[in-house]
Amino acid sequence: MIQRFFQIIGQAFIKALESVGDLVLFCSKAITSCFYPPFYPRLLIRQILEIGFYSLPVVGLTAIFTGMVLALQSYTGFARQGFEAAIPSVVVVSITRELGPVLAGLMVAGRVGAAIAAEIGTMRVTEQIDALVTLSTNPIKYLVVPRIMAGFIALPLLVLVADIIGVLGGYIVSVYKLDFNSISYVTNTLNFLVTIDVISGLVKAAFFGLIITLMGCYYGYYSKGGAQGVGSATTKAVVASSILILTFNYFLTEAFFSI
Repeated sequence: MIQRFFQIIGQAFIKALESVGDLVLFCSKAITSCFYPPFYPRLLIRQILEIGFYSLPVVGLTAIFTGMVLALQSYTGFARQGFEAAIPSVVVVSITRELGPVLAGLMVAGRVGAAIAAEIGTMRVTEQIDALVTLSTNPIKYLVVPRIMAGFIALPLLVLVADIIGVLGGYIVSVYKLDFNSISYVTNTLNFLVTIDVISGLVKAAFFGLIITLMGCYYGYYSKGGAQGVGSATTKAVVASSILILTFNYFLTEAFFSI
């Protein structure tokens, strides 16, 4: 009984190590493939539109309501201590450093990561990827590279727009609901806005874009088992992307702002 228990644990551990090894090899091959031809600029532009432009409505809605709620919650706490003037600084720092890149990354992971895994997974189970190999086309270069490059480029641009919209949401609530002076609010926001806050958020967004696209491509590329396998790959891609975004967010924050 005990031997069987340790056998199950050992098999699970070995399988986990094999999965990690496959993921590392896939990611290293995909990233290195970005630096040598052939390149597919039309596919890259299409993926930038798909990942960035078409994700703008959902990310914009998330950002504006996050800024509005953040202003309301900050006012509830700070009004008790008489620190209402600190609300603009709290909104702008929270949005640019953390909430902008993290929430945008999670929303894009749910929308784009799932779509990438489903699309490539469907191509795998219907043997379209094997057909690309037969036609002497490298599937990593044709399918994976345009997507990870698009994620690396598009997500920082998306987060920059989300930062602006999120700060605007805080401004709307503070001025039109909490009766702040509009000029004073904008002045305090600009005074507390530091370049490193925006840069750190954009760097995080670039890493998150890589994570989302790599996870979507990896689980889609190695999916198997027909429609059920594609569905499983889609779920795994979203879950893995979300966990890695939250994990890397901590380490990147510590790298930028550690004391």
